[in-house]
Amino acid sequence: MADRAALEDLVRLQGERVRGLKQQKASTEQIEEEVAKLLKLRAQLGPDEGKQKFVLKTPKETLTGKYGEDSKLIYDLKDQGGELLSLRYDLTVPFARYLAMNKLTNIKRYHIAKVYRRDNPAMTRGRYREFYQCDFDIAGQFDPMIPDAECLKIMCEILSSLQLGDFLVKVNDRRILDGMFAICGVPDSKFRTICSSVDKLDKVSWEEVKNEMVGEKGLAPEVADCIGDYVQQHGGVSLVEQLLQDPKLSQNKQALEGLGDLKLLFEYLTLFGIADKISFDLSLARGLDYYTGVIYEAVLLQSPAQAGEEPVGVGSVAAGGRYDGLVGMFDPKGRKVPCVGLSIGVERIFSIVEQRLETLEEKVRTTETQVLVASAQKKLLEERLKLVSELWDAGIKAELLYKKNPKLLNQLQYCEEAGIPLVAIIGEQELKDGVIKLRSVASREEVDIRREDLVEEIKRRTSQPLCLC
Repeated sequence: MADRAALEDLVRLQGERVRGLKQQKASTEQIEEEVAKLLKLRAQLGPDEGKQKFVLKTPKETLTGKYGEDSKLIYDLKDQGGELLSLRYDLTVPFARYLAMNKLTNIKRYHIAKVYRRDNPAMTRGRYREFYQCDFDIAGQFDPMIPDAECLKIMCEILSSLQLGDFLVKVNDRRILDGMFAICGVPDSKFRTICSSVDKLDKVSWEEVKNEMVGEKGLAPEVADCIGDYVQQHGGVSLVEQLLQDPKLSQNKQALEGLGDLKLLFEYLTLFGIADKISFDLSLARGLDYYTGVIYEAVLLQSPAQAGEEPVGVGSVAAGGRYDGLVGMFDPKGRKVPCVGLSIGVERIFSIVEQRLETLEEKVRTTETQVLVASAQKKLLEERLKLVSELWDAGIKAELLYKKNPKLLNQLQYCEEAGIPLVAIIGEQELKDGVIKLRSVASREEVDIRREDLVEEIKRRTSQPLCLC
C-alpha cells in the first residue's frame, strides 16, 4: 500500500507538471513528452486505473480576436488546469459557437441572459459590469437584406412599444467603412483601430477623433482629413445614391457591394413603414471585429424641453448587425452560416424609464397585481382567501397580505407603495349585503359592487378583455 501511495503521489506531481507547462504555453513536443510520462505512471497503478483514458484538452480561447479593442473589457479567468477562460462578453459569440457545435444552418431565436464587462460602471447611464441583454438573431442562407430588414423592423417595434420617446436607428456597413479606409490610404493593419476611433464620433467631436488617429495611432493628417470628409455625412437613401456616384468610393469593390445592399435595404424598410426611423450614418463603426456587413445602432432623441424632462445620457439602447464569418471560426471544417441579429440593452432601458418616472414624480410599479383583497375587520381571513381564489380562477392578478388580521390602513398603504390600482375590501356589513367595496387607490373613491359583478368591474377598470370561456 505504501508503494501505491508513493506512485499516486508521482502521478499527482506529474499531472501538476503537465498543467504547469500548459499554463506557460510550452512547446507541443515538451507537453507531449510529459504527458507520455504521466500515462506510463498511471498505467503502473493497475489495470483498473490504467484503463482510464487521459484526455489532454486543447484550450478554446473562444472570445479572443472577436471584439477588437473592446477585448480589454473581457473578464479573463483560468480554471484549475490553467486553461484560459472568460465570462461571456455578449450573447452573439456563444450563439455562433452553439450553431457550429450542433451543425445548425438555419434558426431564428431570441435569448435573454446576463453578460459581463470589465468596465467603469455608471449606474445613472445604465452601464454596469454585470447586466442583461436581449438578443434576436436569424441564421441561414437567404436572399440579401430580407432578414436584415426584419431585424430592423423588430428593433423599431420594440422601441416603439416601450414608449421611450422618439428614436433614430443609425445604419452603416462594415464593407463601406473598409472601402472608405482603403481609398483614403489607411494601412490594412490599422483598419480596426481606426474603426474604433470613428465609432467615438457620437460622443466626441471630429477634432478629438482626428487627434487620436494622428497623435495616438500614427495616421497621416491628410488620410484623417479624407476620412473626415466621409464620416461626417448622414442621411437616407439619397446619400446612398450619392455615394454610388462617388468617383473614388464607387471604384472600391467592397464599398460598392455595401452600398448596393444598403440601397436594397432601404427599399424593404420603406415597405415595412420604418424608413423615417432609419439614418444612413457613415460615422457608425461598431467596434466589434466579427461584423461583416450591415451594422446598426438605436439612439433616443430626447430634448430637455419635452414635458420638463432632463436629458438621459444612456448612449445607444439597441444595436446589431451582420456577422457571416463568426460561425465558421468555431467549425472544425470552417463551414460558414450567415447570421444577422440585434441586441437590446435591458438595464439601459430600465434606467431611462426609472429616471423619467422620477422626473414626473411617478412611482415605479413593482408588481403586475391588479387588485389587493383586503379586510376591514378582524377574523375575515377565510373570506379573503375565498375571494382571492375566485379572482385567481377568473384570471385576475390578485393578492392578499399574509397576516390573519392586518390593519386596513396597512393594507391600503401597501397598495400605494406597490402601485396596486384597486383594493377589494371585505367587511362584516358587506358580507351581509352581498357586496364588495371596490376602492381606487389613486382617487380613494369607494363603491359597493355586487359580488357576482366584481370580476367584470375589475377587468373593465384595468382594461383587460373579459374571459368568455
